[in-house]
Amino acid sequence: MRLLEANPRMTQRDLARELGISLGGLNYCLKALVEKGWVKMENFSKSDRKLHYAYLLTPKGLAGKARLTNHFLRRKLQEYEELKAEIAELQAEAGEQLP
Repeated sequence: MRLLEANPRMTQRDLARELGISLGGLNYCLKALVEKGWVKMENFSKSDRKLHYAYLLTPKGLAGKARLTNHFLRRKLQEYEELKAEIAELQAEAGEQLP
């Protein structure tokens, strides 16, 4: 979603290459995002190629991206705190102090 937001005119082939996934996999995901209302596909108005599209994040897509980012950050912070506590516990068992 960050790639689409930064460069909505990237082709599906470019997006797939950048993300390291197959073109078919990317197409499947884009269709799902369009159906969900998070992405809107628009034809380039002056494109000579009929299949040239821009992929635009909708307001709903931007809100979804923000929610996903918030959820991801909360989960990572929780993991960090759990790891920190586990390290402290293991070091206490070994009689060592945190640096």
